[in-house]
Amino acid sequence: MQEKAYKVLALQEGISNREAKELIDRACVFLKGKKITLARALVDEKSQFIIKKTQNPQVIFEDKKILAINKPHSFVSENLEKQFKAKLLNRLDKETSGVILLCKEENFRQMCIEEFKKHRVYKSYIAILNGILAQEIQINEPLLTIKTKKGALSKISKEGFEAKSVISPLMIEGKKTLAKIIIQTGRTHQIRVHTAFIKHGIIGDEKYAKIRAERMYLHSYELGILDYFFKANLDEDFNAFGFEIKNLDFKAI
Repeated sequence: MQEKAYKVLALQEGISNREAKELIDRACVFLKGKKITLARALVDEKSQFIIKKTQNPQVIFEDKKILAINKPHSFVSENLEKQFKAKLLNRLDKETSGVILLCKEENFRQMCIEEFKKHRVYKSYIAILNGILAQEIQINEPLLTIKTKKGALSKISKEGFEAKSVISPLMIEGKKTLAKIIIQTGRTHQIRVHTAFIKHGIIGDEKYAKIRAERMYLHSYELGILDYFFKANLDEDFNAFGFEIKNLDFKAI
């Protein structure tokens, strides 16, 4: 017989239905090697799920004005506001890990928002890309974002807003490239769309690159704003595919 995935998971783990739904929504639940994406998906009631543990949000820096967090993947940005009792300054996709900022003072937050609007914020990311990228590439392709019932969807369009990305290879293993990506603008899903555009999509980006993996290998690595500069170390997931990140100096090869 078949039953809804979250109910089977709740029975398996001895947790509430709500907790089971949250685990599935956070993309932490796998069945036969495949990620379960719908809590209400029908599965065999004897199914045995595997749950991938994720880290808790880690505080990188805190003072009277600002709080910098290393957000784990599969964690919703908005939930940080409740946890740390401060207002979000920037957001990351649920699937993206790394530096995210919260402000404690509203006046300071408005100052920071202006910095973002005027593109005076330094932002770099680390990603594992599909294929071999042998040299730095600069992408200047405008993006148009459309809101749909399934969330925001961005595409390259002459009617879109300016979007600039610089992608530099760090390490190559097999047919995968560990890359550092600096974005000079901050459009919705910019990195995901630009990397897919050059046929080097991010591993785990099912929306644009159509590549399945245990997670999306995109990490907000550095963020500099006003007199602040933050860096969020990569987690061990990025050792996948043969990469050794522990002592890696993230400078372009």
